[in-house]
Amino acid sequence: PLSLDPSKEAARVTREIAGHLAELSKRLEKREQNPTRVADFLMRCLFTMFAEDVSLIPEGSFTNFLTRMQKRPENFAPNLSSLWQAMDKGGLAGVLGEAGETVLRFNGYLFKDTTAIALKADEIGLLIEAATHKWNHVEPAIFGTLLERALDGKERAKLGAHYTPRAYVERLVMPTIMEPLRADWAGVQAAAGQLIEAGKADEAHAVIEKFHAQLAQTKVLDPACGTGNFLYVALARMKELEGEVIGRLAELEPEGESQYVAELSGHTITPENFLGIEINPRAAAIAQLVLWIGYLQWHFRVNGEGKVPPEPVLRDVKTIENRDALITWDKKVLERDELGKPLTRWDGETKKKHPTTGKNVPNEAAQVEVHRYVNPKQATWPKADFIVGNPPFIGVRRINERLGDRYVNAVRTAFSDLPGTVDFVMYWWDFAARLVRAKRARRFGLITTNSIVQDYSRPVVEKHIDDRQRPLLLVYAVTNHPWVENKDGAAVDVAMTVGANNAENSPIRITHVKGRKEKVELADVSVPRINAALKNIPDVFAAKALKSNKGFCFQGIVPAGEGFKSQVVSSTASERGAFRPYMIGDDLTDRLGHEYIIDFFGLSEPEAANKFPEEFSKILDEVKPERDQNPRDSYKEKWWIFAEPRPNLRKAVAGLARYVATPYTAVHRPFIFLDTKIIPDAMIYVIASDDALTLAILSSSIHKVWCKYAGGTLQDRPRYNSDRTFLPFPFPEIKSGSVASGLRDNAEKLDALRKNVLVKNSDLTMTKLYNVLEAARSAENDGSTLSEADRDIAVRGCVSLIRKYHDAIDSAVAEVYGWPADLSDEDILTRLVALNKTRATEEAKGLIRWLRPESQSPGAIATQVNATLDLGDAPAPAPATIIPWPKTLAEQISAVAAILSASTIPQHPRDIARAFDGKRAASVTPVLDALAAIGQARKL
Repeated sequence: PLSLDPSKEAARVTREIAGHLAELSKRLEKREQNPTRVADFLMRCLFTMFAEDVSLIPEGSFTNFLTRMQKRPENFAPNLSSLWQAMDKGGLAGVLGEAGETVLRFNGYLFKDTTAIALKADEIGLLIEAATHKWNHVEPAIFGTLLERALDGKERAKLGAHYTPRAYVERLVMPTIMEPLRADWAGVQAAAGQLIEAGKADEAHAVIEKFHAQLAQTKVLDPACGTGNFLYVALARMKELEGEVIGRLAELEPEGESQYVAELSGHTITPENFLGIEINPRAAAIAQLVLWIGYLQWHFRVNGEGKVPPEPVLRDVKTIENRDALITWDKKVLERDELGKPLTRWDGETKKKHPTTGKNVPNEAAQVEVHRYVNPKQATWPKADFIVGNPPFIGVRRINERLGDRYVNAVRTAFSDLPGTVDFVMYWWDFAARLVRAKRARRFGLITTNSIVQDYSRPVVEKHIDDRQRPLLLVYAVTNHPWVENKDGAAVDVAMTVGANNAENSPIRITHVKGRKEKVELADVSVPRINAALKNIPDVFAAKALKSNKGFCFQGIVPAGEGFKSQVVSSTASERGAFRPYMIGDDLTDRLGHEYIIDFFGLSEPEAANKFPEEFSKILDEVKPERDQNPRDSYKEKWWIFAEPRPNLRKAVAGLARYVATPYTAVHRPFIFLDTKIIPDAMIYVIASDDALTLAILSSSIHKVWCKYAGGTLQDRPRYNSDRTFLPFPFPEIKSGSVASGLRDNAEKLDALRKNVLVKNSDLTMTKLYNVLEAARSAENDGSTLSEADRDIAVRGCVSLIRKYHDAIDSAVAEVYGWPADLSDEDILTRLVALNKTRATEEAKGLIRWLRPESQSPGAIATQVNATLDLGDAPAPAPATIIPWPKTLAEQISAVAAILSASTIPQHPRDIARAFDGKRAASVTPVLDALAAIGQARKL
């Protein structure tokens, strides 16, 4: 099979061409004041350059034409228009060469408009610079991105920025499209082989020809196609497969005959197989062009440079639709004020330098009109076999700012069954999942923000994969793949998910990613099922929030304004009380240092201005301009107060001298005591306890395993939050005594030791200490030794003593749970999920094991569990479908426990066995015994 993998040379040529076009576009837009007209003109020019390099028009003829026109620029526009008219109809193009040249009939969408813009001599020179490159070497997978930047004034500065590598796109295209197609092809080849062995070559030929006919009708849709990168890569890979099929057909034809291949025209994969929806008209036009250039490149590589395609070269078929992919509406009404003037809002992107501070603030001059959408409804997507793409990365916190309240409200109205907390990309995910479950598409594969596993987006996934009648089957997932955001060139981590109809018999796998950029390492793991966490672990997201943990864990404040902050504060300002010590998440993983922040919580605007005039003036200059553009009225109206000042957090820690803090994201998960004078940022979670026993349990390996899987990840750093990490976590019940005293003592010593070594060693950080601690454990396991640098940190950082305290805490916490100290992560999660169910059932019956009863439920006394009390779980319907028997013991235990807990009455092993495909009581009895042994079931 031929490959279209891009080379460094192709990338270089593509960048240089885009650079010439960017400069020309900049000049023309300034003069013409019509960016769309300029873009269309330049796309006709560049296709003509491509045409001469692949002999669709005489080789070198367009470059020679440009060279002649540079001497007579006044003749450029009419002569170029004449050339394009000839290319549209076919025949003699008198402007090419001295006597003219005959050109093919293109007759496509591109040359319906033959308008040419007049250019100056030096501007024609820029076209000549672009034309001298070999356009048959242009890499379409990145060309579209660079061309869009070249034609967009806001994006031109990013022309040399990173683009998403072709290999990254293929990592989604392959499991979404090519793996099922190649599985089909493997079956066809096997069938054909049997027919050939039986002497039925004609029938074998017919079987393969039928497959090719189906392949040639296969449609791929990208519902947010941008400049067509995903569609182009899909085209390239499908053409490779088609090449194999055609080659096999040719082998089966009688010697000297190639009738099938000769008559292939009209019965092959073309750009018409690849459909797109794109709201940006320029990007939509580029995507269409990218597909045709990629297709024609493929044609010449397969058939040879002298073999021209049949006429018309371009078909007047547009497969890229320029429209909204999510909604349609009866009317789009321009909103006006009481004087009839159109309402506008900040565009959500454009910024300027503040005249006083020099910092970037919203540019109030960058306004877009506000529209109201009358009767918004879900849009329809064209019918396709496969759906693939990379919808917009807009988090739920920025969606209103970027898109405007009216549009966001229209989308939420149309998708009323989705929670309003989801990231923008999840509307595409939900749309595609519904089509696949309804068998209107075979598979979908989408790039999403990796917050797809977070509380605010995960319910969308759960809804589809947990449906009893028509569940969606996730066949592929990766949660932390590096990506390049084309909008701003930012390096981000994304999730990739591929969904199939549950009836499809397909291998299921998860890809683990290590490293960044060109050093990415991939490791595929085959799994029996992918859950809503995009993992193959006990379903921690099924755990319920416990009442015992409520009112205990809080996210820190959200300032919504950099002007609140200051790195250095004078002693006078500090004494006045406006500034408070302020820590962000990185401070906890670094050196426990802090900045300062102006905190006007509890003060009215006049009170803040009168009491702290200097600090108030700073907020007025640096915060108010940004808040004035915020779509949330409460943020605009109370601009001198933090956007989220967290009154409940302040109330919970009132009266305490310290609280437990942990960063929102961290490779290692430290829990640290902080003074209550410190204001924590939103990237810190606060546990409102000054008890070292709480610090010990949170610092234990059992809790850290829970954190790793329950909270999701940002790149390679697990997240911590209240709803999914803290609230469902079942704390052990610890009676006062020697174990509790020992845990408190070790936690106090651990906290003090870490802080002490960081004070004494200015080059050490919390992350470095735990990096070396992990390295020491690894070295012990594999018999290696620490590096010289790590040994130095280990000595100065007292890492062995830190480890000693952690080991003592881990052992004691496992003891109070009544579990072995050497459980695997999977076993720990299985037991915690089961314990959470037990606690939730207790709470439903009125038994709540308060963590801090004096503040959570004043006057409440934690009831002691009666040893004979039957705490059967809350009633739930028994499984309505037969499920496969899990392969591993841990999965068997989890599955049997789920069925047992769903029953309102005791179950016999044979009753439980009926829920599993082909299993008898003898299979489930050992699992029930195991559940009884660990206290999760009771034998009657």
